[in-house]
Amino acid sequence: MHLSKNFVKAKNPCSSGYRWFLRDQNGQGDYQQILDALVAAGRVGDACWLLDQFGPTDTVLKLDDLEAEAIVFAGRIEARMGLRVDTVLRAGAGIRCEGGIRAGEELVSGGDIQAGGGVSCGGHIRAEGDVIAGWGVEAGSRLECGGLLRAGWDIEAGQGIDVTGEVRAGQDLTASGSITCGQGVRAGGQVRAGHDIRVERGIQAGGSIVAGNHLEAGWGMLAGSDIVADGTIRAGEGLMAAGDIVSGTGHGIYAGLQVRLDAWADAARVMARSKPASLISGHWCGSRAFQVPL
Repeated sequence: MHLSKNFVKAKNPCSSGYRWFLRDQNGQGDYQQILDALVAAGRVGDACWLLDQFGPTDTVLKLDDLEAEAIVFAGRIEARMGLRVDTVLRAGAGIRCEGGIRAGEELVSGGDIQAGGGVSCGGHIRAEGDVIAGWGVEAGSRLECGGLLRAGWDIEAGQGIDVTGEVRAGQDLTASGSITCGQGVRAGGQVRAGHDIRVERGIQAGGSIVAGNHLEAGWGMLAGSDIVADGTIRAGEGLMAAGDIVSGTGHGIYAGLQVRLDAWADAARVMARSKPASLISGHWCGSRAFQVPL
C-alpha cells in the first residue's frame, strides 16, 4: 500500500507526526516502510496510530527469532523460535510463534496470538482473535481477547480479564480486577478475581471460585473447593462445591434463576459441605461427594 500526504492528512494526524512524515518521508511512501521508519525514529505511538487508521495487510513476516526494542507490523508475524520485544509488539493480522512471546509494555494483535510456549507482557495484552499458549499467559495490566483464551498453565492479569469466547486454563485463572467471559470458563485450579466474575455460561474449577465482589454465571458453577464472593452469588442453574458456598455479608445466594420452579430438583441443585445460611433460591441437596469433570 502506498501512502500519500493527502491520504494521510485525511486521517487528521497530529501536527508533529504529519511534519515528520513530510520531512522524513517526503510526504509519501510504502505503508510498512513508513511504519518501520517511525519505530526506528522512536515514534512507536505514531506507528500504532497509523496502523489503526489504515488497518492490516496480508503480508507475512517470517523469522527464526526476534529481539527488538519495538515492532509494529501491518501483516502477520510468524516466528520459528521466540519473540522478545522491550516495549511494544503489535501486528495487524496476527502473531504466531513456536516458542514464547514476551513484550515489555504492550502486546496487540489484530488477529490471533498463538505461542507454543508462554505469552507474557508487562502491560496490556489485546487480541481481536484467539489467545492460545502452550504454557501460561500473563499480563501486567489488562488482558482482552476477542475469541478463545486458552493456556496449558496459569492465566493471570494484573488488572481485568475480558474474553468474548471461552476460557480454558490448565491451572489457575486469576485477575486483580474483574473477569468477564462471553461463553464458559474452565480451569484446572482456582478461578479468582479481585472484583466481579461474570460469565455468560458455566464455570468449572478444580479449586475454589472466588470473587472480590459479585459472582454470576448464566448456567451453573462447579468447584472442587469453595465458592465464595464478597457480594451476591447468582447462577442461572445449579451450584455445586466440594467445600462451602459463602456470599458477602448482607448478600444472598441465588440458584435456578433461569430454571422453572418445577424443574429445580433437576436443574437448580445446590450442593456444598453445609447448607449456606444466605441461600435464597435453588434446590438444596445436601453434601455429596463428587469430582469436578475437567
